Amino acid sequence: MSKELKKKAGGTTEPTFQLPYEDLRGWIAEAEKLGELEVVKGATWQKEIGLAADLMMHSDASPCVIFDDVPGCEKGHRVLVNFFGGKRKNMTLGFPTDLTRLELSQAFLENSLRDMKPIPHEEVADGPIFENILTGEDIDITKFPTPQWHAHDGGRYIGTGSYNVTRDPDENWLNAGTYRVMIQDKKSVGFYISPGKHGRIHRDKFEQRGEPMPTVIVVGGDPMTFLLACTEVPYGVCEFDMVGALRGKAMKTVRGKFTGIPFPANAELVIEGFVHPTKKKKEGPFGEWTGYYASDVRDEPILEIKAIYHRNNPIILGCPPLCPPDEMARYRAVMRSALLKQEIEKAGVPDITAAWCHESGGARMLIGVSIKQRYPGHVKQAGHVAAMCHVGAYAGKYVVVVDDDIDVSNLEELMWAMSTRSDPATCIDIITNTWSTPLDPRLTPDDREKGNFTNSRAIIDACRPFHWRDKFPRVNKLSPEELLEAKQKFGHLLR
Repeated sequence: MSKELKKKAGGTTEPTFQLPYEDLRGWIAEAEKLGELEVVKGATWQKEIGLAADLMMHSDASPCVIFDDVPGCEKGHRVLVNFFGGKRKNMTLGFPTDLTRLELSQAFLENSLRDMKPIPHEEVADGPIFENILTGEDIDITKFPTPQWHAHDGGRYIGTGSYNVTRDPDENWLNAGTYRVMIQDKKSVGFYISPGKHGRIHRDKFEQRGEPMPTVIVVGGDPMTFLLACTEVPYGVCEFDMVGALRGKAMKTVRGKFTGIPFPANAELVIEGFVHPTKKKKEGPFGEWTGYYASDVRDEPILEIKAIYHRNNPIILGCPPLCPPDEMARYRAVMRSALLKQEIEKAGVPDITAAWCHESGGARMLIGVSIKQRYPGHVKQAGHVAAMCHVGAYAGKYVVVVDDDIDVSNLEELMWAMSTRSDPATCIDIITNTWSTPLDPRLTPDDREKGNFTNSRAIIDACRPFHWRDKFPRVNKLSPEELLEAKQKFGHLLR
């Protein structure tokens, strides 16, 4: 961790990591303390919540908003959006609010991810989630204030800030993964999972067996569990146990009364049921994180709802994907960048000074990596590992490797280095037939029809050439020491 980060966190000590909340309501209380919570009453689920969300979630400075008194819905049923912005994004991860986004990502890596030892979740008999239990004829998922997030969506998506919990039928491990969830009717929902995702692996195994897959969908969970569920957690590791490691104590879970699948005892709203391999309905279209309606409409398995559990006055956590850069790109950039740096280092690549998954590429399609060059080929090694490790492999496009004088989280600096330190004819490697997704708008119609969800990657060497780096022209900007002096003397002139 840099000295600057230590100084910002207070003296010579590293930032203190401590999650100040255990459920969504505890998180809301902390956001309110920061002065970053607003309540909007009377907005419609048909259009207005989606309009407001799109506006706010493209602004880091906008507050978190709870939509209450939604017309046509039961009083007290609410929707929360834009949780990862402003000072609350640092609070969400348990760090001081004055850290920059790159410092926050590095602090999360150093204080949270390194040497993490999962703490198994603890089953309890009861919890707030069982305040209301709907089964049989009482099941009606349409009664909750689920917005029509985008104008051209094929339906109402109750699952955007949600995660699905499934169990591997062969290896018996639990996975919590984030997949969009569309309301089909009162008693069923459908969800799309890209090939290769852990939840899809589970579903494919059940389908091969000809068996229904027991599933629960947590629609209103605490933000940290949601963030881990949408991050590249290693195969075979349960996200609940990682949350336990971050909190230093076991997550308390209860079991679904029909499936036996565990879920947080203090969740807001949970759907439980079975995914039958032969029962499918049309799903989509849905405006996705790439900024396009690229996955169209297809037949997807549905979950037949056996029970709905919810707290009194439940809150839906809404996090719809929008055209990047948006809220989804913000939180993925912080979390994924930390994991990416760790994976490159674990592969044995030395002197990785920073990594950033850029918001403009949905925190997947454009990656910047900075290194302190140590030997010939160091740049290519770092770039190829970044492109093909677990974090970087899915749906990537471009990896740009730069020297350590570049702030990789600053898109303008990254592009300046690429423009001035790379040669198009000699500094770009292309990898073909790499792991992509139907959400990629650049897939050809023919490949999409054939199910060939692969693409190519460009690894761009934007470092000073190793063998003559000492002869490379001098950079025309203030040194770090000069910049500090300038800010101390003339910082008051900045606007």
